[in-house]
Amino acid sequence: MTTTTTASAAAAPAATTAELSGELRGFRQVQQLAYAGAQAVAAELRPGVTEREAARMLRKWCGERGVRDWFHLPFAWFGDRTAFTGFRIPLQFFPTDRRLEPGMPFILDLAPVYEGYTADVGYSGALGGHPVQERLLADLEAHRELILREVRERRSLREIYADVDSLMARQGYANRHRAYPFGVIAHKVDRVRERRFSPRVFGFGTQSLKGLVADALHGHREGWSPLWSPYRFSDHPPRPGLWAVEPHLGFRGTGAKFEEILVVTDSDDPRKSAFWLDDDLPHVRRWAERKAQGMPKHEVEGE
Repeated sequence: MTTTTTASAAAAPAATTAELSGELRGFRQVQQLAYAGAQAVAAELRPGVTEREAARMLRKWCGERGVRDWFHLPFAWFGDRTAFTGFRIPLQFFPTDRRLEPGMPFILDLAPVYEGYTADVGYSGALGGHPVQERLLADLEAHRELILREVRERRSLREIYADVDSLMARQGYANRHRAYPFGVIAHKVDRVRERRFSPRVFGFGTQSLKGLVADALHGHREGWSPLWSPYRFSDHPPRPGLWAVEPHLGFRGTGAKFEEILVVTDSDDPRKSAFWLDDDLPHVRRWAERKAQGMPKHEVEGE
């Protein structure tokens, strides 16, 4: 199979910190915190570590830095679970006793709330490197470009979802975010009211869930949804706000994704109407390094 890509969107870079409002700086700060935690824990992973242990490491790392609440508790997926192989029910997403082995891919997913700001990030890697996953990661760049370009064009969320699906098919990959509840590729994130103690339901913080449910009810009355899915309820233009976007590619038992915040506004200026909150993220730096080295985008060939 051969990878094909869309033409570059020639998109403007994410806004600098100085250009952001105080509220957006808060979201950027917690997103940076979450990615720093994912990278720190990824560096500590060793053969024999289980998904449950990796998830606890993420929770501990964030807790030591002041995180007391979560949109959802950390997830860790190893091996073919990075591609959600055989996933049928939501409980299968939770960490298991699967042990990491040399050369095995992994994904770490965490959504901390810090000082009322929420992030939801996904970090893909492998213990000792994994050529197929590296190809998937390289090819995710085209999806980031496509999503931003089409959000700026104000195409419906459902149409953009279909275009992401089409790009994946041309690349020779399977859509694995379709395995998430409601098949979502993204969901809205908002400020969360901080509480001294915030209980959780199935690993999700109740304060965050209340906000999502309130958005869903409000959106239902006005004809929009806080969930970005392939279904009719997402057949509307992008709603202004912050969206945690996570295109997830799968190929023969290997998966890779990124997850980061996309800012959507009601500006008439296309460059200000939508932008990624931050370009100083691991996957974006990886793509920049490849370009600096003159490396072409990967091609996935039949095995």
